[in-house]
Amino acid sequence: MKILIAGFGSIGRRHFRNLLALGERDVLFLRSKRSTLPDEEIVGFPVETDIAAALAHQPDAVIVSNPTSLHLDVAIPAAEAGCHLLLEKPISHSMERIDELAAAVNRGGGQVLVGFQFRYHPQLRQIAQILANDEIGRPLGARVHWGEYLPDWHPWEDHRQGFSARADLGGGVILTLTHPLDYLRWLLGDVSALWAFTARARELEIDVEAVAEIGLRFANGVLGSVHLDYVQRPHTHRFEIIGTQGTIRWDYIAGTLRVFRASKDEWEVFSNPDGFERNQLFLDQMRHFLAVARDVEQPLCTLSDGIWAQKLAMAAHQSARSGSVVSWGSPAH
Repeated sequence: MKILIAGFGSIGRRHFRNLLALGERDVLFLRSKRSTLPDEEIVGFPVETDIAAALAHQPDAVIVSNPTSLHLDVAIPAAEAGCHLLLEKPISHSMERIDELAAAVNRGGGQVLVGFQFRYHPQLRQIAQILANDEIGRPLGARVHWGEYLPDWHPWEDHRQGFSARADLGGGVILTLTHPLDYLRWLLGDVSALWAFTARARELEIDVEAVAEIGLRFANGVLGSVHLDYVQRPHTHRFEIIGTQGTIRWDYIAGTLRVFRASKDEWEVFSNPDGFERNQLFLDQMRHFLAVARDVEQPLCTLSDGIWAQKLAMAAHQSARSGSVVSWGSPAH
């Protein structure tokens, strides 16, 4: 299988290394060559700087891992060419041209997997099973708190120049840390209404929001909230679901999942599998994408899922600007 990687920043590099680990060697690159990272490890692999030239190599699959605002410049022509896509999250920086992408996918016939790697986290999958088994009764509330200090993300570069910090590249904490908007919808169902407040952190010297508070009403009546920020030290990522018969608490950093069932009147604590590390999420995602591209599996996170996460992120920006609630009624899949 011939695979094109568009972009060779930190995530493109991770995908490349995982492909090699899985035995894939027929890889080429589409690059702007503006990355600040070294590129010695791709010496000997074909590199193009134009999407048409890259697609002339007739790749079977394309990994779209360039800056967010440039995703569709690659994804649309690649989809038209019939390539399977691993499309990094968020799928774009706005809703513009999303319909064009969907139409291109339909015409080209390829599959799309959106790169929300938390879909592969063993403890989130365990939460999905707990909810499916009705082990904490009917969920009524959910909250996510995710805060990290942006300058610590890529110590090798000026944090102000990275795509996460630049509006022109699709940055800002809502789009960059959009994962909870996907996994909450995956676990709890469609969202019917949303409100949000955002704030900047002048100390970071960036032109995008650095803090966001988002409120969610789900179509099934669950109420939720998401806190995101670029400033918290130490970094925190935790998630709680409150049900009529118990509570679920997940701490990503600690690697623990705690489940309280009223029927047992005690907490049960689960740890990550032995040897688990963050890259396992990306490795499992890549293994799944290769299976999707070979028509062995169906995407766990579809283009429709990615579009809904995009809608929710854009609605959060809209609500923060207008001060009003954005609602959809009961959205269809």
